[in-house]
Amino acid sequence: MESRDELTIQSDAPVFISAAEAATLPGLFLCRWQQTPRAPAYQQYEKQNWQTLSWEEMAVKISCWQLALQGANIDQGERIALYLHNSVEWVCCEQAALSLRLVTVPLYHLDSPENIAFILQDSGAKVLLVADHQQWLALQPFKDNLANLRLIVCVRGCGAEDSGGSPQVRPLASWLPAKAPALSNRATDPHELASIIYTSGTTGPPKGVMLSHYNILANAEMVQQVVPAYNDDIFLSFLPLSHSFERTVGYYVPMMAGAQIAFCRSIKDLAEDLLTIRPTVLISVPRIYERIYGRIHDGLKSKGAMARLLFRMAVATGWHLFEAAQEGDPGDLLDRLRWPLLHKLVAEQILDRLGGRLRLAVTGGAPLNDKVGRLFIGLGLPLLQGYGLTESAPVVSANTLTDNLPASVGRPLPGVEVKLGKDNELLIRSASVMIGYWQRPADFTAAVDGEGWLATGDVVEIDADQRLFIRGRLKEIIVTSTGEKVAPADLEAAISEDPLFYQAMVIGEARPYLAALIVLERTAWQELCLTLGHDPDDPALLSAPQITDLVLHRITTLLSGFPSYAQVRTVHLCRTSWSLKDGLVTSLLKLRRQEIEKRFRREIAALYQGHDLPNSSS
Repeated sequence: MESRDELTIQSDAPVFISAAEAATLPGLFLCRWQQTPRAPAYQQYEKQNWQTLSWEEMAVKISCWQLALQGANIDQGERIALYLHNSVEWVCCEQAALSLRLVTVPLYHLDSPENIAFILQDSGAKVLLVADHQQWLALQPFKDNLANLRLIVCVRGCGAEDSGGSPQVRPLASWLPAKAPALSNRATDPHELASIIYTSGTTGPPKGVMLSHYNILANAEMVQQVVPAYNDDIFLSFLPLSHSFERTVGYYVPMMAGAQIAFCRSIKDLAEDLLTIRPTVLISVPRIYERIYGRIHDGLKSKGAMARLLFRMAVATGWHLFEAAQEGDPGDLLDRLRWPLLHKLVAEQILDRLGGRLRLAVTGGAPLNDKVGRLFIGLGLPLLQGYGLTESAPVVSANTLTDNLPASVGRPLPGVEVKLGKDNELLIRSASVMIGYWQRPADFTAAVDGEGWLATGDVVEIDADQRLFIRGRLKEIIVTSTGEKVAPADLEAAISEDPLFYQAMVIGEARPYLAALIVLERTAWQELCLTLGHDPDDPALLSAPQITDLVLHRITTLLSGFPSYAQVRTVHLCRTSWSLKDGLVTSLLKLRRQEIEKRFRREIAALYQGHDLPNSSS
């Protein structure tokens, strides 16, 4: 990895732009453009090559979008929905809409058409920006829910034959003017509604979280104070901008600092884009780090004993030095002497696959497994875990480079107050707490009390140093029929350490013991079957006693550190992964537990056969 000193700093080095100076989100862009017009702002892959756009070039593009939206005759406060992947077009549309005092509704570009139709109807969006005409066609079965739409703009793949009808469908190329007056900004009130971000909906239909300009700017400034970005940073953006985590930390924070953002082509291209872009900052969810962790361990299986020994030594040595550094200690002399060689032989080889110059990696959205964090930090990657939720725009707490306890999600950000409520539920109060739920005032009243305390729904511990430790979701705590309380997320994280297990969900509410639904990782399953002399495509194998016993043995080993009542006693195995398309996970890969339990109700019943209470009607 390269240090900040080894990176090229822009000649017109920008000054950090505060929330007060920006006032509003389009005001932030205007400040950045005026301060560093020639500095690189965004990179995007177009025409078989990476193209770089300066802040000046972006301002010209946004002004054209602004003029086009003005021609759509949409009143201020109306909603405009963005249904495409992270891109320059996403930024241009969002900035232009906000500057006209329109309200943006970001949509996850891989979400199901049914869910998208629900959000469009609920928000009453008047304009919809789609990546291509196929996305619009996919919504046609739900057209009765789209009566509010007046205009659909296709970024690509929309021909002239699509331009008629109601709502009007227009290709971007003909809708955007070639030239426009200089960029302007009508949005001046920081407390005005800026965006409605719909929650993932793990326990029901998504709710529209209403965030003001100030909510988002205040949170971005809080983040910048504890985990600063710099003008020489390059962010690789691949988490969806439809989520507040990427939007605040991976989009507005870089804009405040004058950093550059490169838009990843797709998740399947992530490995290649890391090598091409060589980012200095990476923002991700734990699942991405877990997959890399699994691939590293899979690769070690084919290595010799010496290679595996060196790997273990590198992680252990790096971890010891990290722990010492957190205490302001230089560390053990022997560790310091052997680290340069271990870094060269082991750590550098792995970190080079991430581009080779990451100075910072951030994880959020779900708890990070301790072993995953220990591996990357031990290899010398500064991996910081934080915590937040959409309703707080979103970051609540974070570890820092000089105060990093990976088992925790760090201390509250400056200006964020925390306390424990009933059943150790985390309550927070800050300037970034939402201004409401769209068209759901009763839900807002239930979530935020009269003193401004937001009930997060997360069960936490707060230590004497004000560090937060997430222990589970209040609604996801399993209470067995024996009265024991178990946080399933902790068990699932431990089970997922095994490369054989692609997805895992622990169940057992009101039942005498825990069970698990397991999705097997395709390659690892094939290798295991070949080793045992079985056909991996034989469906009967998934319920064969030899296989279930083997799986249970591996799970028991993984859960050895948990109490006896938190052990998994039986499993159901399957090979088809739970996907967003099937409605079984959210766009951040969180399990939709109720939906999974409905889908597998027969299989779950079989796991508890003879132990469930008889039906009252029988």
